[in-house]
Amino acid sequence: MAHLLVTGGAGYIGSHTLRALQRAGHTAVVLDDLRAGREQLVRSAPLVRGDVRDRDAVSRVFDEHGPFEGVLHFAALLSVPESVANPLLYYSNNVTGSQVLLEAALAAGTRAFVLSSSAAVYGHPAAQPIPETVPLAPINPYGATKAHVERMLADEATAHGLRWAALRYFNACGADPDGDLGECHDPETHLIPVALEAAAGLRDALPLYGTDYPTRDGTCVRDYVHVSDLATAHVLAVEALIGGRSLGPRNLATGRGVTNREVLAAVERVVGRPVPVRIAPRRPGDPPELIADATRFRLEFGWEPRLSDLDTVVRTAWAWLRRWRGITP
Repeated sequence: MAHLLVTGGAGYIGSHTLRALQRAGHTAVVLDDLRAGREQLVRSAPLVRGDVRDRDAVSRVFDEHGPFEGVLHFAALLSVPESVANPLLYYSNNVTGSQVLLEAALAAGTRAFVLSSSAAVYGHPAAQPIPETVPLAPINPYGATKAHVERMLADEATAHGLRWAALRYFNACGADPDGDLGECHDPETHLIPVALEAAAGLRDALPLYGTDYPTRDGTCVRDYVHVSDLATAHVLAVEALIGGRSLGPRNLATGRGVTNREVLAAVERVVGRPVPVRIAPRRPGDPPELIADATRFRLEFGWEPRLSDLDTVVRTAWAWLRRWRGITP
């Protein structure tokens, strides 16, 4: 059993990972400023409200709630369009915040650090599915901030023996099968929950950004992985780091590409209602296709994305949305 710090643990992926850590027998303290997270998602874990950029606040967490054997870092801004419109906000929150957190962890003697990273570090790679070995070439500020933090961790590993993992996600989705955790961003920008809201009549229409991509139906292709599968992978990663290994970057995904139109068809199957759509221009910073090769993590840990078939993803997301928003049949 390890004692861990989870930043952003009141958010979407952070709260699911917190639950997975507790189920695995670990204890955790959550640091979250609640700008995007929700206190009720933390449930039984101690919650410290604070910004990862606040050096004094972060140091107090280590002094008052540690020692921590590992850190899992989810506290970051995550909207590609917002990062394009306001890049300095993203560098401040994602890069400076990570640096402040890492400095505090090292000062407190914590040497295991898991970063919530992203497929956005790859940009427009020629290889599909994408292995971790391709050069990083982010095409938007969000991806650039994640790549920058990964480099920071790698350099600190060389200099001072940090054990780290950067888990690169390819479209987290779905909700805890128990139905009491899920995605509740405000505003919501991710395709599946927005499509569900549109099908439920909670919004006028779903904006479908770009229908002229060089893909099988003209819409973007993405690799969707269930959030509970991601949470399991985080537990495996931090346990490995605490045990003395260092992983570096690892992809977490299914290796299967799904188009935006195929997602909408799955939503319509599950909900039993059409998804009203408004065709919109491409968004800046959106690559046509992102599919991952997650072979390394699967072979190392025997990890399989067991809940990540598209209909299961949509069913769990729909069950959560109905509960959270009070939608009746």
